[in-house]
Amino acid sequence: MSTTANCPFCMASEAVLRNDLAFAIYDRAPVAPGHMLIIPRRHVADWFDTTPQEQSAMLALLELSRTLLRRERRPDGFNFGVNCGEAAGQSIFHVHMHLIPRYRGDMDDPLGGVRGVIPARQKY
Repeated sequence: MSTTANCPFCMASEAVLRNDLAFAIYDRAPVAPGHMLIIPRRHVADWFDTTPQEQSAMLALLELSRTLLRRERRPDGFNFGVNCGEAAGQSIFHVHMHLIPRYRGDMDDPLGGVRGVIPARQKY
């Protein structure tokens, strides 16, 4: 595993799920109960710089994480995504995919889902 000093993901040891190229952890500052992060083992900043093998490994863990959360938390839906670059809200520059379980009533009107990253564009 390629690591970078001061990277919280390079030093993470609490993997919930793992495979040869990636691992999944619970977010330390969850936006919903069960919020998970899927992270490649290699330190790489952006999803678009990951290899096809790393992307496949992350997507496999995304599916396993969803299965785990459905069994343990019984959410009503999910959001998932990746912030690529500072302008997109990325704050830790080791790529990570968010899997956020959603629950009926967790917000007044969820219509527009991930479009809410730009609140004025959420409703259409």
